Amino acid sequence: MGNGAKAASKRERNAKDASAGGKSQLKSNAAAKTLICKNCKQDWQGTTNRATLEQHASSRHPKLKYEECFDA
Repeated sequence: MGNGAKAASKRERNAKDASAGGKSQLKSNAAAKTLICKNCKQDWQGTTNRATLEQHASSRHPKLKYEECFDA
C-alpha cells in the first residue's frame, strides 16, 4: 500500500467522522443559561456560583440588592 492509498483511506475515515456530527457545544451552552439578571437581562449558565452573581449585582447595579437582581 503506497502513501497515496493511505491518504485516501484517511480522508474517507475523516469524512465518515465529520458526517457523524459536529463537536460544537454552542446549542447546549445556550440552553444551559438559566440565570438571568432582572435588570439588565444578562444571562449565565446554571452552574455559575453565587459569588459571581453577587459581584455582578454590586458592580453593575450598586443601588440594588442581590435579591432584586436574581431569584434567591
